[in-house]
Amino acid sequence: MSHSTVPRTDTEAEEGKKNPPKAHGGDTAAPGGPPTGRLSLRLRFRRDRVLLLMTLPAVVLLLVFNYVPILGNVVAFQEYDPYLSDNGVVSILHSPWVGLENFQRIFEDSAFWTAVQNTLVLFVLQLLLYFPIPILLALLINSVVRPRVRAISQAILYLPHFFSWVLVVAVFQQLLGGAGLLSQLLRQHGYDGLDIMTDPETFKFLITAQSVWKDAGWGIIVFLAALASVSPDLYEAAAMDGANRWRRMWHVTLPALRPVVALLLVLRVGDALTVGFEQILLQRGAVGPGAAEVLDTFVWWNGVRNQDFGYAAAAGLVKGVISLGLVLAANKVAHLMGEQGVYKK
Repeated sequence: MSHSTVPRTDTEAEEGKKNPPKAHGGDTAAPGGPPTGRLSLRLRFRRDRVLLLMTLPAVVLLLVFNYVPILGNVVAFQEYDPYLSDNGVVSILHSPWVGLENFQRIFEDSAFWTAVQNTLVLFVLQLLLYFPIPILLALLINSVVRPRVRAISQAILYLPHFFSWVLVVAVFQQLLGGAGLLSQLLRQHGYDGLDIMTDPETFKFLITAQSVWKDAGWGIIVFLAALASVSPDLYEAAAMDGANRWRRMWHVTLPALRPVVALLLVLRVGDALTVGFEQILLQRGAVGPGAAEVLDTFVWWNGVRNQDFGYAAAAGLVKGVISLGLVLAANKVAHLMGEQGVYKK
């Protein structure tokens, strides 16, 4: 006799009426009502109210210090005078409107284009020389067998990340300056001294070397975290198939790093026009503005030093628009490569 024809007792029949069996696909919605799996906005707010309250201070700080100041970009279209009133908002309201005059001045200013050129040259150098080094060091540290040696190496490489740029420049000055260690060694052996810190021709390489020494350790941590997520079974399977160490790195390790590399490249391209304000400002006087002027120092020099706030705001706005376009373009390239990028399609 089949299971569906087995007679049930009266008690079982009553229990079946009170508690009807559920469908295997989950809860079903009532006729005419919303799907059970989709909660209303009110229910979701009640469910997540504790998390929303926890994030509220961070959201308020983000709005106050990141989004509200965006409204101040209106001074790029004014001849802004902050001394019209003690209240900055009143000064904005009473400053004369000049329209696109500040932008016209920017595009006709040769100093602006020099800053753009220096910024792009530094970005390309740092992308080619600085970006691969953390990947190579992470692969090297990850190949070390002894955990103690790995921890010590990682700590040594990460330590300069905590140094201020003032200390970093001072260290390089003691090593590569006119009275530095390298020049003293050359003079002791009968050669002329060498002052790399004041040479405009090598300044871009000096900036890149300082960035590598200071921030490569941070990149190592990011890539080591990505390598830690790779399953050891993949390495064992590749070794059983006869792959040597280089083959395993090429076919297992590097594909695992590709999503992280794509994301960091997108973020790096978006930050292309920001190549280190404090670092360059500290050394701008030694090599001159022709070699050290970038967009950030250009905005600072014209806005803070020359008190031309509208002109500096226009230059900063141009930089922001170009950076946004670079992020969108780089993210589109990441999507074409099959990676997620900053956001999904």
